[in-house]
Amino acid sequence: MSEITQILDNGAIERALIRIAHEIVERNRNAVLIGIQHGGILLAHRLSKILEGIWQHPVLVGSLDVGMHRDDVGQIIAPQMEPTVIPFDVTDKTVVLVDDVLFSGRTIRAALDALNDFGRAKQIQLAVLVDRGHRELPIKADFVGKNVPTSMSEQVVVRLSEEGGADEVSIVRKKETKS
Repeated sequence: MSEITQILDNGAIERALIRIAHEIVERNRNAVLIGIQHGGILLAHRLSKILEGIWQHPVLVGSLDVGMHRDDVGQIIAPQMEPTVIPFDVTDKTVVLVDDVLFSGRTIRAALDALNDFGRAKQIQLAVLVDRGHRELPIKADFVGKNVPTSMSEQVVVRLSEEGGADEVSIVRKKETKS
């Protein structure tokens, strides 16, 4: 049995992305976005539309699968791989990695390793919709939609309308059952 608490609705997600986009503009004259499979890709596309409206030019977007760069890849019997699509050279560009939830930092470490296969970026920044803490590596997001301290027994679930349904971010708490 689980208890679900919504922490962001459609409007709150949109406001967070607009704020993140403006923070990206404050720190950069130009950037490319690379979404980390899965949730990060949808958010990167949304951010690109907002940034295009501000910068008045197209913003390049790519997608990155980090599956083969994870430090636990040997523990997974058959890692689910998705295509990496980066239709531009990242060399000498400011790259903003985009993900939905920042937790231990291990996915971001894997993303940094994977990104190096595509060139040497001038600078790499990190944008996340939710930072839930519990870092195991010295990784910090540059742009955060919402900080949500959680316990280790909780899970943050991001649902976006592109996947069907409504936009929402929820915390799922497993309730212990007494026998």
